[in-house]
Amino acid sequence: MTRSLNHCAALTGAAELGYQRGVSEFSTLSLQLQAGLAAARDAGVAPAEIDGVIAMSNGSALAEDFVQAFGIRDLRFSAMVPMGGASPVAALQLAAAVIQAGICRHVLLPTGRDGRGGDATARIAQLQVFRGVAEFEMPLGAFAAPQLYAAMARRHMHEYGTRSTDFAEIAVAMRHHASTQPNALMRRPMTIDDHQNSRMVADPLRLLDCCIDNAGAAAVLVSAPDAARDLRRPPVWLMGAAEGHPDSPLSITQRPDLTRLGAAKAADRAFAMAGIGRGDIDVACLYDCFTYIVLCQLEDLGFCAKGEGGPFVRGGALKVGGRLPVNPHGGAMSQAHMVGMNHIVEMVHQLRGEAANQVPGARHGLVSGYGDLGDGSVAILCKDTA
Repeated sequence: MTRSLNHCAALTGAAELGYQRGVSEFSTLSLQLQAGLAAARDAGVAPAEIDGVIAMSNGSALAEDFVQAFGIRDLRFSAMVPMGGASPVAALQLAAAVIQAGICRHVLLPTGRDGRGGDATARIAQLQVFRGVAEFEMPLGAFAAPQLYAAMARRHMHEYGTRSTDFAEIAVAMRHHASTQPNALMRRPMTIDDHQNSRMVADPLRLLDCCIDNAGAAAVLVSAPDAARDLRRPPVWLMGAAEGHPDSPLSITQRPDLTRLGAAKAADRAFAMAGIGRGDIDVACLYDCFTYIVLCQLEDLGFCAKGEGGPFVRGGALKVGGRLPVNPHGGAMSQAHMVGMNHIVEMVHQLRGEAANQVPGARHGLVSGYGDLGDGSVAILCKDTA
C-alpha cells in the first residue's frame, strides 16, 4: 500500500549565503556549515536539535561534520543523494519519507561550493554516472557539459522547429528577474540580441544559454508537522514529490528519445500525490543549467505539450506577471549555480510572501531538479493555510 507524503513534512527554515564569482575565502565545508546554521536559525530550531542530515554528492560536508560542529546530540539518519542538480529536490522527498516514518523531526539539507572546482573535465570523468561517457564519448571529444546537452537541444529543434530565439526568451527572463534580485550575480539587463550575439559554445548552445559558475552555499530545514507549527516562521508544506530517471540513464546520445527527461516520469506522480493540477501552480523554480533544459522541463512537467515549449516561452511568458513565472530569483543562469538548492530557498520565500520578486498571491509552487544525465526530481509545495 502506497502512503502519500502530502503534508507529512514542512520546510521550516531556508537560507543562502552571499554568492560570488571565483574562489571563496571559506572552504566548502565551512560554507555548508554556515548555511546550515543560518537555516536552523531561520526556523528557530537549535542546531543541536537537528536529527537528520542529507548531504549532496557535490560537496565535501558529511553528516559527521554537522554532528561535531553543531553539537547534535542524537543524529538518527544520514544519507547522500548522488543525483547532481536533481539532488536537492530528491532530498526533499527522502527527508519527508524519513519524517513520515517517525525517524526524524528536523532534517537538514545543505549544499555549497567554494569555487575551487579545478578542471571540469576531470571532475566529470570522476563521477560514477559519467563512467559510460568517460569511456566512450570523452575520447571522441565530447567532454564538456554543453557538448553533452547540445545534442538534445539540436534534436528538439529538428523535431519541433524550436528556435534559438526561444532559448533566448528563457535567458532574458532569468536575467530580468536577477536584475532586481539583491543576491544575484548577473544583474546587467539582457536582450534577445545580446543572446544571439553571444559566442557559440556547442552548437546550438551559446554562452548565454549556459548557467554560471560561482561559490556559495544554501540550505533548507525540513520538519515534522507537530514541530513545524510551533516554529518561528510559517511552514511551507510539501504536497507531492517524486523522482524519475531517463531511459538509457548513462548516456544521453544512446536514448531512444533525446528530448525526454526523467522529470517526464516523475511529474504525474508528484501531481497525483499533491491532488492539484498544472493550472494550480502559481510559480515554478525549474533547474536551469541550460536554457534548453528549462524548455524541455516545461513540456515534460505537463505545462505544455511536447514540442510546444518554444511557443510557450515566447513574449515574456516566464516573467513575473506572465503565463507561468519561472525562477523569480534568476535561477542558475543569472542568480547563482547552487546545484538547485537556491531554487528551493526561493520557493520558500515565494510561498511565505517575502521574495524580492514576489509573485502576487502565490499559494502553490513547483520546484524541479535535473541531474547530470537527465535524472528528474519534482516537488510541489504550498503555503501554510492553517
